[in-house]
Amino acid sequence: MKKPLITLKELEKRYDTSAGSFSALKRINLEVQRGEFVAVVGKSGSGKSTLLNLVAGIDAVSAGEVWIDNCPVHRMNASELASWRGKHMGVVFQFFQLLPTLTVAENVMLPMDFCKTWPSAERRARALRLLARLGIVDQADKLPSALSGGQQQRAAIARALANDPSILVADEPTGNLDTDTTVGIMQLFASLVAEGKTVLMVTHERDFSPYFTRIITLCDGAIEATTSSRVQHA
Repeated sequence: MKKPLITLKELEKRYDTSAGSFSALKRINLEVQRGEFVAVVGKSGSGKSTLLNLVAGIDAVSAGEVWIDNCPVHRMNASELASWRGKHMGVVFQFFQLLPTLTVAENVMLPMDFCKTWPSAERRARALRLLARLGIVDQADKLPSALSGGQQQRAAIARALANDPSILVADEPTGNLDTDTTVGIMQLFASLVAEGKTVLMVTHERDFSPYFTRIITLCDGAIEATTSSRVQHA
């Protein structure tokens, strides 16, 4: 049996508030194989975004373990996490998080500049190739504010792919997009999975279940159900 790419063991996340301690995630055990397209669904407040943040090393675990490709993410300090995430994890946010004072191409180049994964002379050319794949190379030298929502999300996905990570985590990446753009983004993710990347995506788009290999349903911070599916689009 293949060794999982992502392994979560007894994972917990607690927050201390003025009203007391609140458990956002409770004893999560999950394995994700390389090349899966996993959707995480559930009601608001069920722990979906928290789960993605722990997998990506954006937030620290309260208890349990996060293993990514045999790497103990739960043991890393903040600087180690930043370096590791830049090289191995692509993160796509619902609200794009593009830097407004940089051009689209410069936004895509930013992860390469940070991690120095590509020689400086090659970074712009790589950014343009990624933007061409996303269908927005003609927007490369514009500021994000000049782009539509769909174009900004495509730019954000290009940025997430800049360092050729093995894993993409996406938090409601189609939540603010129209139907046609949403379908295009889903087809893009499916094509990345077909190439061997692993995608973990928080979504409310149950209508797109044929794209997913599995659907994980969270309820009150715990896994309520796991449903197998099958990727039909690439």
